[in-house]
Amino acid sequence: MNVKTTKTIAKLVTLSLITSTMLHATNGDNLISVGTKARGMGGTSMAVSHGAESGLSNGALITSVEGTEISFGGIVFMPEIKTQFLGQPELRSKADMNMIPEVSIAHKIDDNWYIGIGMWGTAGMGTDYSSKIFNPAAGALGNFNMVTNLQLLQFGVPIAYKTEGFSVAVTPIMQYGNLDINYHMPLPPGSPIPALNVGAGLAQDFGFGYNIGMAYDFSENGAPGLTIGAQYKSSIKMTYDNQLSNATAPFVALGVFPVPMSDDLEQPAEFGVGLAYVYENQHTFAFDYKRVKWSDADGYGDFGWDDGDVYAFGYQYAQDNWAFRAGYNRSDSVVVEIPGGSASPAAAALNFFNLLGFPANSEQHYTLGGSYEFSEMFSVDLAYVYSPKTTDTFDIGAFAGLGLPPAITTSHREDSVSFQLAYKF
Repeated sequence: MNVKTTKTIAKLVTLSLITSTMLHATNGDNLISVGTKARGMGGTSMAVSHGAESGLSNGALITSVEGTEISFGGIVFMPEIKTQFLGQPELRSKADMNMIPEVSIAHKIDDNWYIGIGMWGTAGMGTDYSSKIFNPAAGALGNFNMVTNLQLLQFGVPIAYKTEGFSVAVTPIMQYGNLDINYHMPLPPGSPIPALNVGAGLAQDFGFGYNIGMAYDFSENGAPGLTIGAQYKSSIKMTYDNQLSNATAPFVALGVFPVPMSDDLEQPAEFGVGLAYVYENQHTFAFDYKRVKWSDADGYGDFGWDDGDVYAFGYQYAQDNWAFRAGYNRSDSVVVEIPGGSASPAAAALNFFNLLGFPANSEQHYTLGGSYEFSEMFSVDLAYVYSPKTTDTFDIGAFAGLGLPPAITTSHREDSVSFQLAYKF
């Protein structure tokens, strides 16, 4: 491997490492929804109330709680990511199972005021190629033994007010995040060591934002069972000290970057509306639309992420002490191919790191769920979400003269199981 090729690979590796710290799945780096009931209905949560678990999705809907409700559960998230890297054999990431917790509490103060508190894991994923064969002298890059991990938790206190059919809520949000990046970078032939180990350990940060939610029930206006809802979520600024800057620092001396990258990685703002209709107290039909402003967020916008349009459809059938749910969620990938990858090294690099670094390109999600009430006070909820394999191939032909392949291909599929226990008193 000559020096020129090594530098080119270093550029691509750096970009891929930066973006892999953002690696999440489903709608960009967001779960399709938090809460087991919502996930069973395709993520619909803007206009249909799911009790205490609505605290983050639309706080105005906790006004359906009649006393105090506690929900406790989590998501077992199982992505499968495979990438053919720089002409190497296709490798599968070992980061194929994550546990994401959820806890929600809602309480009715009086006929007008409601309050809640909750902790929701909104992301928890990364890549792990630490066990792959890494031997640059023999041409085995092993995805550079890359190991990355980003985890986000949000803590919120929804405060809701209800009068007649209208409800509104404000939810202050505190977000905790941690980020870790480690990888091996090949060095030019003749170096005293074959590779440089890059890693700064775990970085943590707290950020603050807010959600505003509204809902209106048309039951008293001649349309019983019809509800509309809307929500706005603010962006949340996050900085992970020495992570992105440390990952890029070795390449400053090589002339790849003039200065190290910024350590800012902002969660984007989003807004959405929803519609729900309950027929004969058994059949619930729900639809949500939301837009996520990835292109405006520090970090994500720098790497060419598109804004995301998310469409969710949900259905619930309730009978006596049980309920069945199903849904569908669709969002075009916010990771898109940059035109000109055969002629422009910059476009080729963007295409390369977008597929390798954060294959958050899942577009369709099919969901099933259900609930069973053991008593008027205690119930259990389950949900399953399946995202079929999405395979993307992007043009990186500008690097063909260096012996690299003209394209990079990544496949990505997901399974997740959600469970939740609910207690009312």
